[in-house]
Amino acid sequence: MTNTETVALPTPQDTHAFGQALGGVLRPGDLVLLAGPLGAGKTALAQGIGAGLGVGGRVSSPTFIIAREHKAGSRGIPMVHVDAYRLGGSLDELDDLDLDTELVSSAVVVEWGEGSADRLSGDHLLIRLDRQVDDSRVATVERYGAWVDRPIS
Repeated sequence: MTNTETVALPTPQDTHAFGQALGGVLRPGDLVLLAGPLGAGKTALAQGIGAGLGVGGRVSSPTFIIAREHKAGSRGIPMVHVDAYRLGGSLDELDDLDLDTELVSSAVVVEWGEGSADRLSGDHLLIRLDRQVDDSRVATVERYGAWVDRPIS
């Protein structure tokens, strides 16, 4: 079962705040997939999620290292931040990251994970970010499985 909603994000600060609210409700085992073209705000959203989780360290794009684990902070939940862009949709390389093990104790956020990382859990959020002509963003949030009835902020 799926459920979809749209969220207007007029400024980068709004994108961060939306992520922070989402990070405030994430639990160990949660999977969030971020989709959208380059420059759409996926990393800004991931930074907000990290802030909401209270993770330690700076949240930045893990493009060249593929995955970065952020230690648990104020909420006691670590975050694994993955950039699947360089994996080119390779399921074998995604399996090598052992994310299903990380899902036991961490919130996992995967940029460019649509169509590959979604198979890690039937219970996940897919957030598609679209850049508008006026440079604002719109997030389309698709809820799958248990997320249909869970609040995101």
